[in-house]
Amino acid sequence: MFDLKITGGTVVDGTGGDRFQADVGIKDGRIIEIHRRGPGDAPLDGNATETIDATGKVVAPGFVDIHTHYDGQVSWDSSLEPSSGHGVTTVVMGNCGVGFAPVRPGSEEWLIELMEGVEDIPGTALTEGLTWGWESYPEYLDTVDKHELAIDVGSQVAHGAVRAYAMGERGAKNEPATPEDIDAMARLVQEAIEAGALGLSTSRTLGHRAMDGEPVPGTFAAEDELFGLGRAMAAGGQAVFELAPQGAAGEDIVAPKKELEWMKRLSAEIDRPVSFAMIQVDAAPDLWRELMDISAEAYQSGSRLFPQVAARPFGMLFGFPGHHAFTHRPTFRQLKAECGRAEMAQRLADPAVKAAILAEDDLAPDPTKLFDAMFALVQHSLGRIYHIGDPPDYEPTDDRTVEKIAAERGEDPLATLYDLMLESDATSMLMLPMFNYSYGNCDAIREMMTHPAGVMGLSDGGAHCGMICDASYPTFLLTHWARDRHRGDKLPLEYLVRKQSHDTAQLFGLTDRGVIQKGKKADINVIDMNALALHPAKMVYDLPAGGQRLVQGASGYSATIVNGVVTRRDSVDTGARPGRLVRGAR
Repeated sequence: MFDLKITGGTVVDGTGGDRFQADVGIKDGRIIEIHRRGPGDAPLDGNATETIDATGKVVAPGFVDIHTHYDGQVSWDSSLEPSSGHGVTTVVMGNCGVGFAPVRPGSEEWLIELMEGVEDIPGTALTEGLTWGWESYPEYLDTVDKHELAIDVGSQVAHGAVRAYAMGERGAKNEPATPEDIDAMARLVQEAIEAGALGLSTSRTLGHRAMDGEPVPGTFAAEDELFGLGRAMAAGGQAVFELAPQGAAGEDIVAPKKELEWMKRLSAEIDRPVSFAMIQVDAAPDLWRELMDISAEAYQSGSRLFPQVAARPFGMLFGFPGHHAFTHRPTFRQLKAECGRAEMAQRLADPAVKAAILAEDDLAPDPTKLFDAMFALVQHSLGRIYHIGDPPDYEPTDDRTVEKIAAERGEDPLATLYDLMLESDATSMLMLPMFNYSYGNCDAIREMMTHPAGVMGLSDGGAHCGMICDASYPTFLLTHWARDRHRGDKLPLEYLVRKQSHDTAQLFGLTDRGVIQKGKKADINVIDMNALALHPAKMVYDLPAGGQRLVQGASGYSATIVNGVVTRRDSVDTGARPGRLVRGAR
């Protein structure tokens, strides 16, 4: 007797091997039978409480997303969307050195402002939605462990929170750590790993700043601090050292090589993986290749470096619901203050309103607000902002820029931008690729994904709510890279599934998932590859306190199964909550 049978499907098992026809039997949250079938072979014998007919569909492992920021959302959203809508069955949060534990009583709001500044998650939503009730990191894990979720969740302890807890104001302001400070931080890190944290994260990227403009605590940490925390992490268990390195956002193209030197030495000393953000920057568009080669060669000297790479251009989405070029025009400001969202769309479509907004000068930005000058970036980037359409095209050609479309129409580019944002009742979003698009195509991304050192990451699920929605990376891998790409070579489905399941799970020691094999967790996707589609990103207002976020849906997932339970059927949440906290190996 099975709890669940999946029959007639084409299994892409996550190992990278050839696909095969098979039935899958599940019992007590585990895969207990894989019955390969040739033409005319009988199906898997035995009754089941539920049977899913996967004829003509792909049966793949649940996807493992190792770079998310659901540290706050896990308190109020058991569905953990949008990741759970894209075949993801396990997420790892606590990246980039920001998190909510440990926390000294009274400093909760400071951690919220740090997360808001670095990850663009509305502070009002975090203030209203977070339950708190913990001080230490083990207590935080115990709190998460009580939640019933749609997917499994693992967490990393964040350097920023640890530094502020151990050093107080000196730590928050990035003052140098004394040996005593390092010892205090090391004890907190080891305690966190022993309690089940999957890793330690830090950020050294100058663009990662709190709402007060201060860089994330640990941004300028010296080697004695980094190595002290790395040793403590290794003493605690089988964990990963994760970071956003200096130069990751292109602010210093010399820094990344220097960063790799200490990363190699740290990994070799503590015998643990070091994983870091890797993107292509316009200032040095081929540097990434050299850095990834260095990472691959590091294996020969006993280091394990894993550059995290993105599946598509890394940038921002702009439109009337979020950041855009006209936010500081007086008429737009007045409309926003007076109108609801439905009326706003109607008023923006009025030719007289459009003319008024286009004719006005911009109000001065507020220097105390972190993203208040975004309108100026948009206005000066019209040659790089793309109309990606519906369905969204994340590898657009040069003729899709606002500047080129305006030239074809014989219009002012700002007027063209206005009209493009008016599409779909003023909800249309346009893309500005900041990174990974130096040559105007995705060839570099393809090479990153096929490089032996690269691991899939950087989705930032749950973060950058007003500017991106890259939690949809797993669906994009299948639609764009395996099926639809028209501007270059595609990649085999078997390879892409392995990259987003087996490889990401293995990096964090989650060896019980990521493949379809007997004895493994029954985390599985049944996918109609012909119907699989990525929807346009849209702004919704469903965070606590009415906070806004960009979400991007998908269709074509016939079933997503977590711990043997169907959590999504035909891409719709079933309400089942079999997901739990995942603790690391001590």
